[in-house]
Amino acid sequence: MRTAAQRPRPAREPGRVHWMELFFDLVFVAFIGQLAHGIHGDPGWPEFGTYVLLFFPAWWAWVNIVSVINLLPGLTSRVLGLSMVAAMAAAGLMAAAAPHAFGERAWAFSLANAAMRGLLLVLWLHEHRKLSPEQPWRIWMYNGGTSLLWFIAVFLPLHAAVILWAVAIAVEVGMIAASRWIGAQRNLGGINLEHATERLGLFVVIVLGESIFTIVSELAQDWHPGPALASALGFMIVALLGWAFFQYGMDVLASGLGQLRKREDFSGILQTTLFMPFALVLGVTSIAAAIATAIPAPNTLLPPGAAVALGGGLALFYGTNAIVSLRFGAPLRSVLPWGIPAVVAALVLVPLGGKLPAAVVLALAVALLLLLTVQAEANARRRPDPP
Repeated sequence: MRTAAQRPRPAREPGRVHWMELFFDLVFVAFIGQLAHGIHGDPGWPEFGTYVLLFFPAWWAWVNIVSVINLLPGLTSRVLGLSMVAAMAAAGLMAAAAPHAFGERAWAFSLANAAMRGLLLVLWLHEHRKLSPEQPWRIWMYNGGTSLLWFIAVFLPLHAAVILWAVAIAVEVGMIAASRWIGAQRNLGGINLEHATERLGLFVVIVLGESIFTIVSELAQDWHPGPALASALGFMIVALLGWAFFQYGMDVLASGLGQLRKREDFSGILQTTLFMPFALVLGVTSIAAAIATAIPAPNTLLPPGAAVALGGGLALFYGTNAIVSLRFGAPLRSVLPWGIPAVVAALVLVPLGGKLPAAVVLALAVALLLLLTVQAEANARRRPDPP
């Protein structure tokens, strides 16, 4: 019999994120950085479309890894560590293939996704054998079937491979959406909300950090007063987004998920932790790309594509936060007064990009965020202190 000292340690404390999970996240930030280069400058709809279409498979792979760690707290530290290292290797290959995933590196992008699903299959089957006597058909379909589709895509021409990519992701998303009807709903009752909240918050920290890194890198390449001003304005934009998310958004996220659990609204939990944050992160990375475009040429008009990235990114950020708040049960009268003006004002920046210098457009974005921050601070001060 094993002594207490010999028993494998749990992967993490309840509700806490393991260090190896954060280590794994760094690879996904590298992936985002690789993709974001495609929307620097003056991207058109093909560039934006490519960015979104390649970003979602990466986001969905991250979501699946997070879900495994969350729903399988019995994983030991060693198993978790080895799994994260293996997942990092797959994510690293995905990131390296991303710039040409719709070209000569499509096979590598397919292989990386197949490996990620294969790893998830092994983890789920390993734990399922200990936890449930049922046949694991959902696991085989969700991870095994999709892994096979991604693997077959390795050997197919691009047009056929893309179809299999879409089918694989549709199967996974469809099974999540239909969890109540296929008997997986009861598994969602084991979601650790503290871990889910902290995991998402830390990922946003890293994404915002990548945005700061982009700003610093652009300024280092063009060390002049104009780019310095644009960099300062860009830094203020990212800092204010971080302030909004961490000063207000995290509390809303934690309390909102708790309310959804009390109502046993597991579809709401899935929507607000798996799907909606994708739009928020997409918005932040688009904003960073626009700032990077403005820094080298602050006195010229912002290119149309960069203006769309800036205004559209801000609209996505605040629009997503508004929708999440409503999904958590916040009344319309408390969300609409800031949600609608924020989205409308953000979208107004798009046409202004073609009429005003880039630095002025960044300054207007800063002014908008400052107004929203002041409003949020005023609202927070008016709320009664909790008993």
